[in-house]
Amino acid sequence: MSNIWDDEWLNRRYYEGLLPEAAERHLHLAARSYADDVRAEDHLMDAIAIAPEHMVVYLGLYKFYFYKGRLNEALATARICLQRSAAELGIDPDWRKVRERQADFGSFDAPRARFYMFVLKAYGYLHLRLGHLATGSKIMDKLIELDPTDKIQARVLLEVLQKKEEDDDE
Repeated sequence: MSNIWDDEWLNRRYYEGLLPEAAERHLHLAARSYADDVRAEDHLMDAIAIAPEHMVVYLGLYKFYFYKGRLNEALATARICLQRSAAELGIDPDWRKVRERQADFGSFDAPRARFYMFVLKAYGYLHLRLGHLATGSKIMDKLIELDPTDKIQARVLLEVLQKKEEDDDE
């Protein structure tokens, strides 16, 4: 039986050759080094240096920061992902200026638009977690505006925020 961290595991390719092999290997090495913050982060930065145009390397960094509880750094990385996603869609990089008609935000058949929505939700959630309640609430409102059927489930986060505000008033 092979070890999960053997060369075969480190050399596997998930991204159909779209991500340079060296960058993907650094993502795998970051996962293997997860307990060692400095080493894992170094691998993530190496992946970004190799493939700065690929969103997946930024997602790796975002997840690392998020799960390590480094929420300010996760927020900064989510902002990068949001801007890159907006550029891929050809929409304004300022989420406040984005309009529903600019992309098919409510469709699961529009992967780039859905990705934008998930990144925007993460960005809003981080604002809420960091206590930036007004900004987080505005982002959730924007999600509902872009996706009135709320497939992204922004209303749930707004309801939690409203409940918290009601509890704080008591």
